[in-house]
Amino acid sequence: MTDERMTDTTATPMTSAATAPAASPNPRTMVLELEDVHTFYGNIEAIKGISLEVAAGEIVTLIGSNGAGKTTTLRTISGTHRPRTGVVRLNGQEIQSLPAHELVSHGLAHAPEGRRVFSRMTVFENLQMGAFSRPKEPMDADVTRVFDLFPRLRERRSQKAGTLSGGEQQMLAIGRALMARPTVLLLDEPSMGLSPILTEQIFTIITDINAQGTTVLLVEQNALMALNVAHRGYVLQTGKILLADTAANLAANEQVRQAYLGEI
Repeated sequence: MTDERMTDTTATPMTSAATAPAASPNPRTMVLELEDVHTFYGNIEAIKGISLEVAAGEIVTLIGSNGAGKTTTLRTISGTHRPRTGVVRLNGQEIQSLPAHELVSHGLAHAPEGRRVFSRMTVFENLQMGAFSRPKEPMDADVTRVFDLFPRLRERRSQKAGTLSGGEQQMLAIGRALMARPTVLLLDEPSMGLSPILTEQIFTIITDINAQGTTVLLVEQNALMALNVAHRGYVLQTGKILLADTAANLAANEQVRQAYLGEI
């Protein structure tokens, strides 16, 4: 898809990236904010002045083509890649200079692209690793919550993570992140490599996690599924936010439908 296809943002009514985003479930309580964030890989600028907001109780999705900067945005938030300039706030506190492991205790968890489970550890041991930031607290209730969300993991509690199917590893990656009791959960490509049936199951679980009180920032190549579960969305293109609106409006926008929803 060429860039020209997405440049005319006046074709249909649309909130520009510079305009305040649409109303959210709790618009006055912003739990995550990025202001003019620039992130580089060496001399290559991957994120070019992104500003976005995520309110408490929302599912917000980032959509865009490969190389648009979606994964880099999540890595910048979670501290695995430092921004060169700009501000990242979590619950009002600037976090862009904090090490990644400290952010977990501040209420941020990241289920990265590619799952990255500990393949030689069991399912249960992987879940224990997710609770490393609170080693002295009991975690029975958290394990039960994960097993209730993902019954397959309960069945495979003692199985090595590396022997799980791709879908089961994705469930484990999300479950491990939930063990940290995050207020904000970053999900990067949760449906990657999964069958349509498993993809539907994963997205149903994402809505359940959100309904239980966890705010979600979602990166997903399956833009249609992402917009179906999200409250709001941002469209990224070559490291910049091109569009921002409610998920329903983005799904109905002709440009978005042609570029990302597979419509001609």
